[in-house]
Amino acid sequence: MEVQGKVKMIGETQTFGSNGFRKRELVVTTEEQYPQHILVEFVQDKTDLLDSYKVGQPVKVNINLRGREWVNPQGETKYFNSVQGWRIEAAQAEGSSTPPVAPAEAFEPATNLNEEDHDDLPF
Repeated sequence: MEVQGKVKMIGETQTFGSNGFRKRELVVTTEEQYPQHILVEFVQDKTDLLDSYKVGQPVKVNINLRGREWVNPQGETKYFNSVQGWRIEAAQAEGSSTPPVAPAEAFEPATNLNEEDHDDLPF
């Protein structure tokens, strides 16, 4: 799956526990009628992927949905979801996604036209 939008926030890398688990958060704001602010977590070596991005930059983020089950001390089962990023790339800004058009000089002009030739197109 992927999330596309503009970078709203890039957090600092956080380190947890004695084993050095690393996590970094990114918020992407979607560009649609009702924009959504999606929190995406990058973990371990993937935290470094965010180093070259800035707030306001359009991005496309490949994500995985993760779910966990936890039983609290009272014996109640709780469920938690997270959105985990594994790749990020710069995206074109909205409105500039039109494909490039070849210049007119790239095409040879037709020289064998005859106005009296019958047009055999069915429309």
